[in-house]
Amino acid sequence: MTATPILGIETSCDETAAAVVGRDRDGAPVILANVVLSQVEEHAAFGGVVPEIAARAHVEALDGIVRAAMDDAGLGFGDLAAIAATTGPGLVGGLIVGAMTGKAIAAARGLPFVAVNHLEGHALTPRLTDRLDYPYLLLLVSGGHTQILLVRGLGTYERWGTTIDDALGEAFDKTAKLLQLPQPGGPNVERRAATGDATRFALPRPLRGEARLDFSFSGLKTALRQAAEAAAPLSDGDVADLCASFQAAAADSLADRTRRALERFRAEFPDLADPVLAVAGGVAANRAIRTALEAEAGKAGVRLVAPPAALCTDNAAMVAYAGLERFEAGLVDGLEAPVRSRWPLDAGAVPLVGFGRRGAKA
Repeated sequence: MTATPILGIETSCDETAAAVVGRDRDGAPVILANVVLSQVEEHAAFGGVVPEIAARAHVEALDGIVRAAMDDAGLGFGDLAAIAATTGPGLVGGLIVGAMTGKAIAAARGLPFVAVNHLEGHALTPRLTDRLDYPYLLLLVSGGHTQILLVRGLGTYERWGTTIDDALGEAFDKTAKLLQLPQPGGPNVERRAATGDATRFALPRPLRGEARLDFSFSGLKTALRQAAEAAAPLSDGDVADLCASFQAAAADSLADRTRRALERFRAEFPDLADPVLAVAGGVAANRAIRTALEAEAGKAGVRLVAPPAALCTDNAAMVAYAGLERFEAGLVDGLEAPVRSRWPLDAGAVPLVGFGRRGAKA
């Protein structure tokens, strides 16, 4: 039997997910089950995630998803070592559903409960898939976050750069909405970009060349809108070219920021035998972006680690694994652990105030 199996629950946004992760005889992490139910259809008519609809959908689906994960793992609740659930950051309604379900199972079975930071789940995914040693550099790019982090160890993270306005995943979604493409925006923009001319529209590369390691995508999004308005009415070819131009600008911007971060990483850790740049989050599934990051990692003499696409987007395997690491380190939470809409990995980092509607970023 697999050692230390942990049930993980993820409900921070619009995926209802449950997974079981443990360790094999050699101590390697193993995913015993990973079940994800997307809410894309529920939110499609609104052009984005509606928090109330998301929370209701989690309530309706979560019990069945947990049951399916346990069945796939071939385990009963009595076989588990602990329960882990995402308690932030995210949409509060969804977080409450997942946290209360996890706490209820833990209370009923007398099991420890581990509160997991969703971002830590992403940050530790490369250890789940590739058994990385600490430290490593992480580029976290998702719908809600775009950050460069130094992962020194479990619970020890240094934020080197973050977005001052939109996250890149949010910019992809808004691009899709502007061009009347279906949600989720990222995969659909990428799909249309594959047949487009990335050189047709001269879009900006925000903050390129600056010493700071922060990101900005609001200006890129505005430039795209202006280009689309100037080319209207848009043909299918226009849409493909706009998508390709946007994706190229985003990839170039990420590559530039990452290049500077890698220079700092190599300077601070010159003796690492296996220096690694890890990339995580939903946007990490984009092939053009991965290609750009692979090129920068190669130039810096650093290995790029990018988890499979299914483990880049929101899932519960990353929550279960983060819970496993925390449980093994004795970092167990009580049933009073709160949910948090904002929960930065680097609590000491000064929040940046940008020009977007969300203001200070985690």
